[in-house]
Order: sequence, then C-alpha cells, then structure tokens
Amino acid sequence: MVENTWFRCSIAAAAVAFLAAVPLMVSAYTVSLLVSMLAYISLATAWAFFSGRTRYISLATAAFVGIGTYTVALLSDHLPLPMVLVIAPVVGFVVALGVGLATLRLSGVYFVIFTFGLAELIKQVVIWFEINQTKTLARYIFVNASGALIYELLLATAVVVLAGVWWLSRTPLGYALRVIGEDEMVARHAGIDTTRVKVLIFAATSAVMSLVGAILSLRYTYVDPNIGFNSLVSFQVLIMALLGGIGRLWGPAMGAIPLVLLFELLSGTFPHYFSIAVGLCFVVIVYYLPGGVMGLMDRWRARLRA
Repeated sequence: MVENTWFRCSIAAAAVAFLAAVPLMVSAYTVSLLVSMLAYISLATAWAFFSGRTRYISLATAAFVGIGTYTVALLSDHLPLPMVLVIAPVVGFVVALGVGLATLRLSGVYFVIFTFGLAELIKQVVIWFEINQTKTLARYIFVNASGALIYELLLATAVVVLAGVWWLSRTPLGYALRVIGEDEMVARHAGIDTTRVKVLIFAATSAVMSLVGAILSLRYTYVDPNIGFNSLVSFQVLIMALLGGIGRLWGPAMGAIPLVLLFELLSGTFPHYFSIAVGLCFVVIVYYLPGGVMGLMDRWRARLRA
C-alpha cells in the first residue's frame, strides 16, 4: 500500500515537472490557451468541492473572481505583486465568510438566486463607485508579468487545489460535506455543525476563486466591471463541473479542458452567439450526461462487469 502511494506520488511529481516546462516548448498562443485551462480547472474543482458535495448550487464564482481582479487593479501600483496575490484570496475569504454566515441558512432555489444576485450587486456597486469617484470605468494594470509566469502561477494553484481537495475529501470535514449533501437534517442529528462546515468550505473555495481572478488579471492591460464581474464565468464553471462529474477529484478537470477548447473555438468563430452556445452546452450536458463523463465511465464499467 505504501509502495503504491509512493509510486503514484512519483508519477504526479514527474507530471507536474513536465507541465512546468511546457512554456519552453510551445508557442505563446498555446501558453495562453493552457492558462485558461488551468484557471478553469482550479475554479471548477473548487466550485465542485463545495456545491457538488453540499448540493448548494452557487453562482457567485464571477463575484469572487472579480474581487481578485480588482484587488490587483487597486493595489498593484502600491504593493509588490507577491503581496497583492496573498491579499486577494484573503479578501475573497473574508467577503465569503460574511456572505456565508448571512445566507447559508438559505437552501434550494433561494440560495441559487442570492448567489447570482451577489455577483450582479457587487458589479453595480463597483460601477457606481467608479463613475462617481474616479469618473471612469477603466482600471489600468501596469504589472510586468509574462504569459509563462502567469502559467506557472496557475499551475501551482491547480496542483495545490487538486491536492487540497484530495486530502480534505478523506478528512472528517470532507465526510461531513457528503452527509450534508445527502440529508442536512440527518447531519445535524449526527452532531455535525452544518453551518460552520458550510461557511468554512464556502469561504475557502471562494478564496481560491479570488486568487485565480487575481492571477488572470495579470493578462490584462486594463479591467472594467464588465470584464472583472462577467456573469458568464459562473455558468461556464458550472457547466464544466457538470460535464466532468462533480463527485470525483478529476471530474471538473475533465470537463474544463474540452470546454475551454470548445469555448475558444466558438468565441472566435461565432462571437455574437457565444452566450447561446453556452446555453446549448448546458442543456445538452444536463439532458444527455446527468452524471457527467465520470458517471458515464462508471456505467460502462458496470456493464462490462455484468
């Protein structure tokens, strides 16, 4: 058992080392595409760890990505970049902690509507502030960050997120999330502090989203509220997690990679119909792949055994 674990760790370390060297071997466009893949792998994995296990479907991803983006836009001229990248997830964690304490007693469609409204509320507040205080909607980001640096930062983030989810899934906290998702009333009777568990994991996964938003903002020369708080990001992350399968470690990643490629193709070929294409992807995945790719593979294995 120990030898098997060490073998898997060695394979994983070799894979990470190879991925870290990829920017030296491919074009700038490929690096840009891989940056998007790594960002959405982290976002979808973080989203699935909370929403997939607790069944509290959050559409607030865009809000926390935007918080990370604007943290960099506001502080990058005054503080070193490493410090800004530390502050961004802390801000996301604190905001999510307050939001979670106020709203995670909601459930079902009420929680979904609130989280979607949260992203729009924050965006409108930022727009109001920018128009009335700075007299402009644009925030310029003057940070000298190459595509390779952004790639390495997002690779490190994805590795930490996947390793963290793998580890937490095997702790009492991970098991508590599963019980909450199955039946929250039973979880309370079993002695689980459901509010504390939900708020803690919601805040932790939101901090990851803010960190990803902060790193992605280094690609931009300037940002505005429509870029920073793009509501499509919330739906794209949801679709990716559903496509791969939200109950497995690698499920969200398996959904993120093909959909990033598909969305890249659609945004370049049909830019004016991109939102329609996202909606069609959502309908097809929900109707034909209710358990995602991982669920489909499980059904195939079951048939082969039978």
